[in-house]
Amino acid sequence: MSDNSITSRLFPTRIDIPAEARVQIVVILNQTLAATSDLKTQAKQAHWNVKGTDFYQLHLLFDELAGELEEYIDMVAERVTALGGYAFGTARAAASNSILPEYPLDILDGKDHVTALSDRYALYAKHLREAIDKTDDLGDLDTADLYTEISRTIDKRLWFLEAHLQVAEIKGENGKAATTATTKTQKIPAGVK
Repeated sequence: MSDNSITSRLFPTRIDIPAEARVQIVVILNQTLAATSDLKTQAKQAHWNVKGTDFYQLHLLFDELAGELEEYIDMVAERVTALGGYAFGTARAAASNSILPEYPLDILDGKDHVTALSDRYALYAKHLREAIDKTDDLGDLDTADLYTEISRTIDKRLWFLEAHLQVAEIKGENGKAATTATTKTQKIPAGVK
């Protein structure tokens, strides 16, 4: 965050998490707030600009992704303020503090949008898992639980996105399953069906 004095300033609260820990948790949450806001606008960018044979289903999927992220923006920002911190939720704060790379503005093809969003969802999911560990270590199980809730949905959505790409990755040029396809997928342990 750009202004160090405001990132370490807390409002008085009776919450029983030490102020030193809350300051660190608020910084983590604000980084998540920035990334979530950024990812939401990137999903909307894809929603508005997708073209191709899968246009309609991807148009709807991308809008649904953005809607879910909007809910998480509010949840994360409210957790910041519940801990006595300042939520940095402006577009400029998101742009300057997001962990995500800039979204390519010149793509139209559905597969290219799915790939771009998959890459960003994977980075975001990694951030969430790291935040689970950090906030748990800081003694804030409620925030760790919030991150766990978000992480479950983000992993599911990454699966939805990647499912659009995986068939192309395992098929040969003639459209039939490639003989090396099993080497590109994980082996299933014995006894698991």
